[in-house]
Amino acid sequence: MNYFETIKCDDMEIYNVEYHQKRISRTIAKNITLLDYIYPPNNELLKCKVIYDEEGVIDVSFTPYKKRDIKKLKLIYDDTIEYKFKYENREHLHSLFDQKEKADDIIIIKNSLVTDTTIANIAILINGQWITPCLPLLPGTTQTRYIDNGTLKEKNITVELLQKAKKIALLNAMIDFDVIDDFEILF
Repeated sequence: MNYFETIKCDDMEIYNVEYHQKRISRTIAKNITLLDYIYPPNNELLKCKVIYDEEGVIDVSFTPYKKRDIKKLKLIYDDTIEYKFKYENREHLHSLFDQKEKADDIIIIKNSLVTDTTIANIAILINGQWITPCLPLLPGTTQTRYIDNGTLKEKNITVELLQKAKKIALLNAMIDFDVIDDFEILF
């Protein structure tokens, strides 16, 4: 089984590597020193993809990064999806994404609770507090960092609570904490 990490590199700096290393350690119960493998080739904003398995790092690649513009999110219900590790095989996520219709991405609802989009964890602003799902499909490195520093609180998020959100944010290694003020939820 192959897994991967997506790591932000910009101006030769490698971002939040300690959180990626912790997730790798949880995934394969082995410590890998990522800085031994990541050498950004230039000063551009790059997406570094590290593919690994139980034995160690298999491949490291860099691609220029361009942020997707996400404004419309469609709710997709799936109580069977499992993605507790960042598997390289994302077929189930892709099949759900294919149901997005006119939306830019989807929000996956599992067992009546908000989990994640296909590319990011989610947070919503309710009564002046940013909250994020207690049960995401995949605990993200950026999500974990913001929980650790107190910016985010974990809570079960129902569809009803999601509808009350004043703002929504997507969180991943490349976009960090990206607040979307003008968003639309499609049912």
